[in-house]
Parts: sequence; C-alpha cells; structure tokens
Amino acid sequence: MRILVIQQKRIGDVLTSTIICNNLKAKFPESKIDYMCYPNSVDVLKENPNIDTIIPLTNTVRKSIPSLFKFIFQIRRKKYDAVIDVYSKLETNLITLFSGAKYKVSYSKWYSNVFYNYSYERLDAVKSEFGLAIENRLMLLKPFISEKITDVKPKIFLKESEIIEAKNLLKSYNVDTEKPLIMFGILGSEFYKTYPLDGMAKIIDFTVAKTNATIIFNYIPDQKEQALEVYNYCSEETKKHIIFDLYCTELRPFLALLSQCEMLIGNEGGAVNMAKALEIPTFSIFTPSVRKETWQTFENEAKNVSIHLKDLKPEIYAQHTEEYIKEHTFEYYAEYPLELMLKKLEAYFQEYKN
Repeated sequence: MRILVIQQKRIGDVLTSTIICNNLKAKFPESKIDYMCYPNSVDVLKENPNIDTIIPLTNTVRKSIPSLFKFIFQIRRKKYDAVIDVYSKLETNLITLFSGAKYKVSYSKWYSNVFYNYSYERLDAVKSEFGLAIENRLMLLKPFISEKITDVKPKIFLKESEIIEAKNLLKSYNVDTEKPLIMFGILGSEFYKTYPLDGMAKIIDFTVAKTNATIIFNYIPDQKEQALEVYNYCSEETKKHIIFDLYCTELRPFLALLSQCEMLIGNEGGAVNMAKALEIPTFSIFTPSVRKETWQTFENEAKNVSIHLKDLKPEIYAQHTEEYIKEHTFEYYAEYPLELMLKKLEAYFQEYKN
C-alpha cells in the first residue's frame, strides 16, 4: 500500500498525527507512508522510521491556484491507495479528492461525502484516558485496523550525533550536571496562550527555591525582549540559576537540548507535546480558551500534570462561551489562583522525586 497522511497546522498537531503512521507501519510493514505538512513542522518528523517521505506544502503552492493544482496532480501521479486527511480544509479536501485513492478518510463535515468515502464524527464530550487529540486521530485508522490500538504515544527520534551536540552545548555553558536542568516554556505560540510574564517569574522563583535547579528558557531571537522581561521579574537569587543565553534557533537542536532536561514547565503548546514525545516530564499551564478535553494528553501518567481554569472554576464555562473567554483571556488568567498553582507544583516535585 501507498498511504498519504495529511496534517497541516502547528507542530503539536503534526507530531500528534504521527501515531497514525506508527500504527499503519506496524500493521502493514511493507507499506510506503508519506506525510504532508507545512515546512515549519518537518523537523519533528525527521528520523521517524514509520515515515518514508515528508512532503512540505509551502505557502507558495497554497496561495496560488495554478501552483496548487500543479501540486495536486503531482500527488495524483504517486498513485496512493489511501489518503488520511487529518486537517480537512479546502486545499487538503482537493488534494484528497483528486488523489485517485481508494480510501479517502477524514472527519465528518456537512460536505464530507463530496471528498471522502470514509468520514467520522470527532469525539467531543467523551472521557478519554489519553486525551481527545489522540482518540480522534486513532478513529481515522478504522478502515485499516480493526483490533484495539495500544501504541498511542507520538515519538520523536533523535540521532546520537544530535544528542552529543546538545551535551556539548551544555558543557560549553558550564552547566552543572549534578543539578537538575529545567526548561521553562515562558511564552505561548500566541499572545492569548501566554501566562502573564510576572506570574511566570513567580513560578520560576518557586521552582528554584524548591529544586535548586538550573533554568533555561525556550524562546527564539525575536522573542528576546519578552524573555528578558520574564528574567527581570525574577528575584536576584533566581537569576543566578538562569542561563539566559542558552537557547536554540533551530528545531532539531532544540529537541536534542530538551531531551537533556529533567522536565519542562510552562505554557501548554508545541513544546509540551514535544517533551511528552521525548518522555520528558511536563507541568503545563493551559490558556483558558483551549479545550482541555482535547489537549490534556497522557495525564494518566504521573509525570504529566497541567493546570486549566476549567478544573479550578468550571462555573465560568457554564456562564460564557469559549470564544468570549478567548477574547477576555487575560481577565481569566487572573482567575488562576497562584497559591493553588504553586501548591500543585510542589506536589508535582514531590511526586517526581519519589
């Protein structure tokens, strides 16, 4: 079989959808599985033995109708037997429709029958051990796998040379290997996914006081001003534990650096998903407007813990829509009781020590 999996959007989505490839390759080891994504997500797919070819769908192609149709017919010439469209937007609807595949699989929408011959309703209110982001992707395997699926965790595959480079980077900054190394995701992927910076600094202060850890920040050069703001909010004692200039500008070196950390603490998002795929413990803070049922993944494992306003004050969600909450994000971030968050974080540190 030749199979194409399509997942555009952000790194967390792209990484999560690799469980489709992992399970298909296990079921059909002789199959050829390709994966289509945006170029900025390619690095989380590299070295995955269950993906034969990564196909970037560039903005140049997407934003030009002639280029898009040229691309579509390049895909058609590959003669896929199955296309699994996790993204399911117009451009991928068309790619799937014209692929010529026998199996065209996606989620149910009012127009699904035009483009797909297998479509499934997303689970919404079902309680899930792994999180609905996982359950909904496993559902797309129904035409191919009838038995219960147990391989449910996305994985990131690093080369030994990448890990050695990360260790050498830490050595060049004289990182004390006797102390825990904790990465902080101080900034979210969007402004509304970023816990207030002064509050984040208080969490970093608390972490240093409880663990005596070395702290590094996850940020990119054009976020340096915001990162510096967090740093400046921290106490003078905490600043002694932060290696501010130790960060990576490219994704593969970042993944290798993350693999050397004791844990990741901070805003829920792509970095948290990557940490989980590397088996690095996570303590994450959700923005109030993100659906916790979907992205609170693998919290059946003690090493993954999160804070969500819906867990603390569910009555807010009975009164307002998620769109309203998103528009008033920072008002609702103020509803997160810092004292309770720190208490939960302290319990997490104790659990992790044990």
